Amino acid sequence: MNKIKLIFFTLVISFGFSLNVNSKPVPASFADLAEKLMPSVVNISTTTTITTNSNPFPFQFPPGSPFEDMFKEFGTPQERQSAALGSGFIIDEKGIVVTNNHVIQDADDIIVRVNGDQEFKAKVLGADPLMDIAVLQLETDEKFIPVAFGDSDKARIGDWVLAIGNPFGLGGTVTAGIISARNRSIGLSRYEDFIQTDASINSGNSGGPLFDMEGNVIGINTAILGRNGSIGIGFSIPSNSAQIVIKQLIEFGETKRGWLGVRIQDVTKEIAEIEKLDKARGALVASVAENSPSEKAGIQAGDIILEFNGEKINQMKELPAIVARTEVGKKVEVKVWRDKKEIVKNVILGRLETSDDFKISKNQETQKQNNEEIIESLRIAVRPLTKEDIKNRKLPNQTTGLVITKIANNSPVANSIELNSIIIEAQKKKIRSADDLRDITKEVLNSNQKTVLLAIYNNQNQRRYIGVKLD
Repeated sequence: MNKIKLIFFTLVISFGFSLNVNSKPVPASFADLAEKLMPSVVNISTTTTITTNSNPFPFQFPPGSPFEDMFKEFGTPQERQSAALGSGFIIDEKGIVVTNNHVIQDADDIIVRVNGDQEFKAKVLGADPLMDIAVLQLETDEKFIPVAFGDSDKARIGDWVLAIGNPFGLGGTVTAGIISARNRSIGLSRYEDFIQTDASINSGNSGGPLFDMEGNVIGINTAILGRNGSIGIGFSIPSNSAQIVIKQLIEFGETKRGWLGVRIQDVTKEIAEIEKLDKARGALVASVAENSPSEKAGIQAGDIILEFNGEKINQMKELPAIVARTEVGKKVEVKVWRDKKEIVKNVILGRLETSDDFKISKNQETQKQNNEEIIESLRIAVRPLTKEDIKNRKLPNQTTGLVITKIANNSPVANSIELNSIIIEAQKKKIRSADDLRDITKEVLNSNQKTVLLAIYNNQNQRRYIGVKLD
């Protein structure tokens, strides 16, 4: 019996020792690391001039009224200054700063505060709305303390991280947490591969750095879930993806992304079975753009792209990011599944930004973003229904509502409502604005029911009722 106890005790000790060898120690304090990094993290404030027409009448015309357009030109143009706050970090001693594009977009003036007390004007070297990155140059000859980028591919779920930024305009604030997840997509931008962290990130942290325990930047903090502040779920652009864009913005003032010229969709289990593919993987080509690199190489609608330039495509969403970071003009091998067998096509990549596809999608994106608002409870983006929408979709003239422009993967409507559907009612009440929908969903969340009844027009312009469970 004593011999058995001794063996058991030895095994427990050995197991505990192996765990200690393989795990990293919990930091006793982040103070030394934070003190070293704080001078490289900056606070950014911007001002933007907004012009609006004041209503000359003491009343509002009802939506869709013919008098609305007739009299709006009589409004008096008024200008007001809008201020915004964000964060950034210095990557070169000459004062090159990285932040989010949405922090500085359309700004008339950009002021960057370093070390809490030094203020400098900054100009934009380049910006990329698709990945939400901007690069600024401080207008000064002073030298600064830069930080270095780390390898975000080596970051693991459970690793300690530090976020430093300017939440709510309070100035340099340090928060700590761990990496909660990798490869997250939440439907905010075209190229998403976010690092998820539970380090507290709030309004004003946008553009700030996410550091590993060696003080290297492994992410750019860009988004939070939760309208009123941090709920322990923040998202950062991985440094490896960001560096490619940052380098191009510094060198060219713009991005130069690879372009394949295909529209793609997920490969489902059913499609994989029909195509005799071993499992659901790759990206199914729904259509091929005319005169695109894909068309010239012989890629066809119905092909399943399994591998691009030596990288396997496990999920459809991986392909756009891989193509985008590939050099323009490069000849690449693309492995596709066609007629139940694998074939290889050689493609010479074009440039996305000069393609007709990009120009069309950019115009559509600009139109969508006009008056676009986020409905946090449903995790969707919406814009007001316009007269043009009503005309094009042949809806009743007095229809009011909101067009859904984005749906996050974890949205409660993700599996029941499509993009471009129109929400016209909630709880049998007409929806005229985003605030109407917010107020109703807030009431539902505060009740015991937790389910909201939406009336929508789907993409076939059929009126439907959908019950949505809020969480």
